[in-house]
Amino acid sequence: MPTPPPPPPPRKDFPAFPFPPYPIQSEFMSFLYGALSSGPGALALLESPTGTGKTLSIICSALQWLLDRRDAAAAAPAHPSGGSGGGEDDDEPDWMRDFTPLPPEKENTKRKPKPPVMRKSVGSRRPDGFGEEGAGDDEGEFLLEDYESDSEDGARRGAGKRAHCGNSSSSEGEELDEEEGEEVTPKVYFTSRTHSQLSQFVGELKRTEFAGRIRTVCLGSRKNLCINKDVLKLGSANRINERCLELQKNKKSSKVKIEDDKRKARQAKNSCGCPMLRNRSLQKEFRSEVSNQGALDIEDLAHIGKKIGTCPYYGSRDMVRSADLVVLPYQSLLLKSARESLGLNLKDSVVIIDEAHNLADSLTNMYNSKITLSQLKAVLSHLDAYLDRFHNVLGAGNRRYIQTLTVLTRSFLRVLINNQDGASTMSSMTINQFLFALDIDNINIVKLCQYVKESNIIHKVSGYANRITSTQDGVNQFDLQQEHGEGSSIACFQALVDFLRSLLNGNDDGRIIVAKQKLNGESEEAYVKFVMLCAEKIFSEVTRDAYAVILAGGTLQPIEETRLRLCPSLPPTDIKFFTCNHIVPPESILPIAVTRGPSGMTFDFSYNSRSSPSMIEELGRFICNIVTVVPEGVVMFFSSYDYERRVYDAWTTAGIISKICKKKHIFREPRNSADVESVLNKYKETIQSCSKNCQGQGVNGALLLAVVGGKISEGINFSDGMGRCVIMVGLPYPSPSDVELIETIKHIETISSSVLVGDDKASGRKYDDECELQPGYDILRKCTKGGREYYENLCMKAVNQSIGRAIRHINDYAAMLLVDSRYAQASSNKSFSCPTDKLPQWIKARLSSAKNYGEVHRLLHQFFKLNK
Repeated sequence: MPTPPPPPPPRKDFPAFPFPPYPIQSEFMSFLYGALSSGPGALALLESPTGTGKTLSIICSALQWLLDRRDAAAAAPAHPSGGSGGGEDDDEPDWMRDFTPLPPEKENTKRKPKPPVMRKSVGSRRPDGFGEEGAGDDEGEFLLEDYESDSEDGARRGAGKRAHCGNSSSSEGEELDEEEGEEVTPKVYFTSRTHSQLSQFVGELKRTEFAGRIRTVCLGSRKNLCINKDVLKLGSANRINERCLELQKNKKSSKVKIEDDKRKARQAKNSCGCPMLRNRSLQKEFRSEVSNQGALDIEDLAHIGKKIGTCPYYGSRDMVRSADLVVLPYQSLLLKSARESLGLNLKDSVVIIDEAHNLADSLTNMYNSKITLSQLKAVLSHLDAYLDRFHNVLGAGNRRYIQTLTVLTRSFLRVLINNQDGASTMSSMTINQFLFALDIDNINIVKLCQYVKESNIIHKVSGYANRITSTQDGVNQFDLQQEHGEGSSIACFQALVDFLRSLLNGNDDGRIIVAKQKLNGESEEAYVKFVMLCAEKIFSEVTRDAYAVILAGGTLQPIEETRLRLCPSLPPTDIKFFTCNHIVPPESILPIAVTRGPSGMTFDFSYNSRSSPSMIEELGRFICNIVTVVPEGVVMFFSSYDYERRVYDAWTTAGIISKICKKKHIFREPRNSADVESVLNKYKETIQSCSKNCQGQGVNGALLLAVVGGKISEGINFSDGMGRCVIMVGLPYPSPSDVELIETIKHIETISSSVLVGDDKASGRKYDDECELQPGYDILRKCTKGGREYYENLCMKAVNQSIGRAIRHINDYAAMLLVDSRYAQASSNKSFSCPTDKLPQWIKARLSSAKNYGEVHRLLHQFFKLNK
């Protein structure tokens, strides 16, 4: 039987690296190369501080391994197909040796004919009675085709590759898909959270020789790649996605005469509603142009699409099969439905997940679903209106499923509105408890979701709803969608469908949060939400198919939490872990735990103390002193937008802001992420201007007030003068009143307890019967280890992400001030561990604790004098 090619031999040289690597970079690349060579099923965690060349090291080691593996496969002797080749196992029976397995079925080649599910009425006839009410001909487009349920098993049918619209017949389209060639394997998938991080990756790739040797394709969202101006001006990602799909549903058909020697025929040609997808030859030109230019980021792809006049979103998707390296955002790779839609095949490929410090939470958040009271009311009214209009002409299958959707929607509405006792507005329950409580456990949700997927009911009902609304209000349908945005009929319907799909998860995979409407009507809108808790289930879908999975990031520790949440059944010894110090010399960083302010007041920014006027005023005096000694840029992080606003308002009233402005211009992080770039540009320009015109007196830089967990704390680089000092105010513990957080803590406590006793059921699911929510602090007190550890880790991971923004390269330098007396407390003094134990080693090794402000001022003065 054929054997896989031997793994490439270990390497210590990586010639593609654009300059002589530092020892840390060489160690990183050798470790990653070795992890990939260790065989199928490898899982490795690579922790390398930001600024150490992590991205470049990943590129040069992973792609070198890819090329070496292909070379090894090409050099391996070919195995004879059948017979008694000398390389075969003598103990293998004859029937096994002679057996030739069937080739694997390919989803994207010619499809087997499926049993008909959807039927159009014969010819152009309408069912009896339709069209006699005057508007029938106009409304016929909204009538659903007859639907026959697959009564045998109700299993999902495969949703093959997206059928492109274009100026070709369906058969020609299939032939074109086949022409695109065999799937290239193995390949490398690189994923990160944001488009800017992906663009940075492609930029680093261009610095290496692999940019010209490796076929690379970068996938992005419709919002980033759409070039249809009418669609793009809708603004939000949801509305752009909806409109794009609508245009593809609205195909224009025409009859084209086809002649040959013996007969004449007329064949239907489909033309997509989007002008950017009507010409398949332009899509082919796009692929050719991208292939010729090598590694391109999302902006490059959009530019080429505009130049040629064809859609870069679908053009890049079509290049995945032939690519060696696929660069794509989290959602596209880690969400199963997205992988299926894009046609991604992870089999025998390497998956590299960057910025993986919060991977488990990122995975579960993708599978959350929520529908609000107003959305449910909108869906119900649309379903009722549709059923009233088309009841007499709909087939029995369509009527039955629409009535089932109506029953479910009414049930969800009742549970949100029914709050007569007024005792508790929020509750949590398992999926089974929810289904039984609403008396909907007898409904086959699997088949209902299959119906929604196959019948196009979302667009039919939503289209009819928009039609009657626009007729009543006298407004254009397109303007109506722009006006309602996220509350559009399609968005409401999609929210319902997403929630229904969530109910198909296992009972222990997540929880249902029911937030009822308060009697006084002062609360936020009522909603029902599914909160996914089981990251292991999602992650296993990736690891099961991939040849190897690599998790990379600046701060991945503690790895035990990562193992517990992503792969608890995997022994710790089977996870390969690499960590390294920073490449900057120790004297280039100055971390200080600041316990007291200038007047001697102890800094305590715990929830009960942080809002006191005296504490806020002491913090203001501290900053007034800091801005006199720190040059250029200072970035100050607060625990929340609300607290930042409270501090800023108090400082303004007390005159502290005007004092700070004598030395630093002040900028504030906006809540709207779209405005962040503008603020950052002004912040940077101010610092550069002050550096050029600095005369020792007056304004010497800028102060940026930012928020932990905001865009600035996660993906922005504050290299050189942009961040000479980073100040962390307090410990940013998340609020224990957050229902979803408490459910996650309970889940982690449960699985950690079951691991300790070695039995999944030993913990007894001690929280499952608690439908009424307990106060978050009570839950935390009950936790023995896993849940509390997770709560602490959330805080310190946020701290590490924020303060790590300042050091970006070997010649950089910055001070890091941790302003709270708790940073200096020993772990034995509190039930919680010492926060500084969870700092990265390269920071913790240099951390000093200042007993008074005078010591802080002295250390800062010496540090900047030394590094100036």
